[in-house]
Amino acid sequence: MIQTRVDLSRCRRVVVKIGSSLLADADSGVRQDVIDHLVDEVVVLMAAGVQVVIVTSGSVALGRVQLEWLDRALSVHEKQAAAAVGQPTLMNAYGQAFERHDIGVAQMLLTKDDLRNRRRYINASNTSETLFAAGVVPIVNENDTVVVAEIKFGDNDSLGALVARVVDADLVVMMTDVAGLYDKNPTKYADANRISMITDLTDEHIAMAGDAGSSFGTGGMASKLSAASVATRVGVAAAIISGKEKGSLTRLLAGDDVGTLFICGEDRQTHRKHWIRAVLKAGGQIHIDAGAAKALLENGSSLLPVGITAVDGVFDKGDCVELIYADGIVAKGLCNYTAEEMRLIMGHASDEIESILGFHDFSSVIHRDNLVVYSNE
Repeated sequence: MIQTRVDLSRCRRVVVKIGSSLLADADSGVRQDVIDHLVDEVVVLMAAGVQVVIVTSGSVALGRVQLEWLDRALSVHEKQAAAAVGQPTLMNAYGQAFERHDIGVAQMLLTKDDLRNRRRYINASNTSETLFAAGVVPIVNENDTVVVAEIKFGDNDSLGALVARVVDADLVVMMTDVAGLYDKNPTKYADANRISMITDLTDEHIAMAGDAGSSFGTGGMASKLSAASVATRVGVAAAIISGKEKGSLTRLLAGDDVGTLFICGEDRQTHRKHWIRAVLKAGGQIHIDAGAAKALLENGSSLLPVGITAVDGVFDKGDCVELIYADGIVAKGLCNYTAEEMRLIMGHASDEIESILGFHDFSSVIHRDNLVVYSNE
């Protein structure tokens, strides 16, 4: 859990959100030099063992340049068309920048609906884990080509915060054209002071944000504070830093006083287990044997299919279920397989899953990180 700047040096996974104001230019389109130096910093972090997801804006802005639609407001359909034109250019720019370091990239186009749907949420999480294992950098953008409601002010800031939760990141960094949150507008007031760290985001801080940022992008400081609030509520720290200052990202992760850092009061597991236990309604029940109960209660283990004796109810992958032993509820958790799939693999060893189902997503039926064991609470 990140509670001080010193803790930043221990981050193992980071989401870096890069705004349109950094990436796109009204005259030349994509700013390849800016992307190159930002990617160079990401590569330094990766060399130090940090896994990085990039959440990028810029597809609509670049499409506007290529279509010469700069001097007028765009309709929703025109924004969608601009996104369709600009997205290949944007991915090509990232691809070129990472190719200099022999690192591959992958495009992930998401919407908020994808992250609200539990199956798609799980699929996005699994895809990112697979990409990390392959040494490929996920490049995430809003799927503006087909979505109407999500093309709005500051959406990719909140998308970055949501993606940080999906990939189980320690930190979400929002890189923009200002060096953090100031107590007043630094472009108007020479005595404006940067706020280094915020432990409790208040209405006073939100009032400091003012209105939207550059006209070329869709976000501003207000949307970044909203995203920081979303992140910290689910146990992910957040930071706002300048993308114009070379080295700001690596300095931030080294613990230097860069930008504005928003810390979270509780770790992700505390938030997550409260959510599972108190908020989620169980969609079914899994009955387990004595060996599985002992492994869960005494060893804090994951639930394996070999320990399941019966499955009640109809539920989907990612749904919440109760674990039953000796006629009592001993735990609650999020399942990795559907009820139908669990009935097929119950009582079998994990290495038999693929031969039974034809695929093998997980060795465990419920991972220990997604389990709340009642007797241990």
